[in-house]
Amino acid sequence: MNILIKNVLAVLPENGKVAESEKDIVKQVNLCIHDQRIIAVGDVPADFKADKVIDGAGKLAIPGLINCHTHSYMAFMRNVADDLSFMDWLFGKIDPLEQKMTDEDAYWGACLAITEMMKSGTTCFNDMQMNIHQTTRAVRESGMRASICRGLVGSGNDEGGQRRLKEAFEEKEAAADCDRLTFMLGPHAPYTCDDAYMRIVSERAKKEHMGIHVHLSESESEIAQIKEKYGCSPIEMAEKNGLFDVNCIAAHCVQITDSDIEILKKHNVNVVTNPASNMKLGNGFAPVKKLIDAGVNVCLGTDGAASNNSLNMFHEMSLLALIHKGVYRNPECISAQETFRIATINGAKALGLEKEIGSLEVGKKADIVLLDLNNPSLMPRNNLVAGLSYSANGSEVDTVIIDGKLTMEGRKLLTMDEQKIYARVNGIIERMNAE
Repeated sequence: MNILIKNVLAVLPENGKVAESEKDIVKQVNLCIHDQRIIAVGDVPADFKADKVIDGAGKLAIPGLINCHTHSYMAFMRNVADDLSFMDWLFGKIDPLEQKMTDEDAYWGACLAITEMMKSGTTCFNDMQMNIHQTTRAVRESGMRASICRGLVGSGNDEGGQRRLKEAFEEKEAAADCDRLTFMLGPHAPYTCDDAYMRIVSERAKKEHMGIHVHLSESESEIAQIKEKYGCSPIEMAEKNGLFDVNCIAAHCVQITDSDIEILKKHNVNVVTNPASNMKLGNGFAPVKKLIDAGVNVCLGTDGAASNNSLNMFHEMSLLALIHKGVYRNPECISAQETFRIATINGAKALGLEKEIGSLEVGKKADIVLLDLNNPSLMPRNNLVAGLSYSANGSEVDTVIIDGKLTMEGRKLLTMDEQKIYARVNGIIERMNAE
């Protein structure tokens, strides 16, 4: 299908290619889409015949936002475990709910998560989940793009750890026909995977040429636990056991030292900061400025709705741009321009998809979000790149295109039944509360 987005303001790399541009600019262009890809940015080719024309007047086109760390199935757990310490939240409230969760529950949770993400401009997410085939099922049906890992917990070569690893590969093989789905291996965290199991997972990742997605250095209790058990930091433990020998996405990295940062840079580890979740659980702030200055690729995530309690990347962008200015007492600390790239192309790099998504360029996949500029949050139209971090809230998202296909238009989802999803997730919680 050929789609023409006509006369639209768009956030573009200054020199046309993000790899050659230090900043992004807003420019009025035409965007031409053929099948999955952007084939023109600017003038419409003479031989291009549009099957659908979208009037871009009053709209702003941006590359779809990339949520680099979440747990989509947790969406039905929103607002059920609040104002608790990290370990009480995880083991006192969330784990018991997860034990009650069925595969269907996980599916409807993922549907709710995708609904929220799509309606707030996210077109790709990096997910750690527990019930195989359920998130991938929701991704297939919705038209969303995702990187999936089955959360892995184990001790040495124990039966549970081996079963989970087997499930991870079963899911990958079952989804081989969907090019919107990619896969990583997901050792959950140093406090749920011992050193022997980490080595098993890292060796398998190397053998299969897969990346790793892991939680690291999220809380002070984790730091103390790993220090007592292994005599090192979680970052050092991960390095010793090979997690950084492949492309690695490390979520959180809140409680880290200068030595940890050197290790992350040495191995080109991608760090996902999750400002809302880290604040809500009282874990603190990742030293994002120090990571950026060290040359670490920093990307952005929401974490799950059980700990955020939102999956809105505009909210995370705002927090990221503001928090560090206050922490470092420096208004130039992390700019809106940096924040936009952290939420887009940096996430694509972390997933190994920077040649496919993350910016509006000829040849890339057509993952495009149109914001309605006729909203008070984006008026007047002064610096629209700054507006994405400082004033937009996600409700401005009007149209979403993923892989060259319309998934939302006029704020109406075209691939999912919102009301059915809402009814099902409310029913899940009612059942769990009755059990």
